[in-house]
Amino acid sequence: MSEVIYSTVIRTEGRKRDKMEMTVDIYESADSIKDHDFRTDTNTQHPQQQTEKNQLLTAKINLTKERDGLLTQNNNLTKQRDQLKKERNAHPKNCHGTDIWLFHESSFYFISSEKKSWSESRSYCRERGTNLVIINNRKEQDFVKKISGTERLWIGLSDSDEEGRWKWVDGSTLTYSFWKSEEPNRNAGDENCAVSDSSGWDDYVCTNAFKFMCEKKIR
Repeated sequence: MSEVIYSTVIRTEGRKRDKMEMTVDIYESADSIKDHDFRTDTNTQHPQQQTEKNQLLTAKINLTKERDGLLTQNNNLTKQRDQLKKERNAHPKNCHGTDIWLFHESSFYFISSEKKSWSESRSYCRERGTNLVIINNRKEQDFVKKISGTERLWIGLSDSDEEGRWKWVDGSTLTYSFWKSEEPNRNAGDENCAVSDSSGWDDYVCTNAFKFMCEKKIR
């Protein structure tokens, strides 16, 4: 019976020792984990991942800036389009019902159905918030010729203030000209106002009666 008790004591003491050793190992493992700097591990073990993360962040910021720029540009274009529509829809209402206005580039154009002198033509246009047409380049000249056909039309050009010095109705000096051959002819019966037809420009006496073209610039 004593042998059985002795054997039981030995096994019990052995289990206690094993349990104590296991407990010591657990504490040592916990201490080593507590003292370890995981931030250092992350930076030293994964530098490539950190670089890729920074690159992705930079790319995202650049894409956001580009998107914002495109949105701003789109908003500006939308505002310009809406303004053009507003001008296009509202402007003809200010004119007589018989007036037909054509839109080209950034202007409205109107060809009269009746004939007037140059001064009367200009007054008619100005009463409607416009003026006699000012032709600035070949493209606009071709447009005027196309819609006027063979009709002679007063345009906003004269040298009434000073012979030979042709100016537009807005006070600007003539830079592009589309005169017919040998025109304008100076001092030929006070021909101080210009008309346009399918062949080009010609100077006439301002009291003559012709149809005319008004222009309304919207920008």
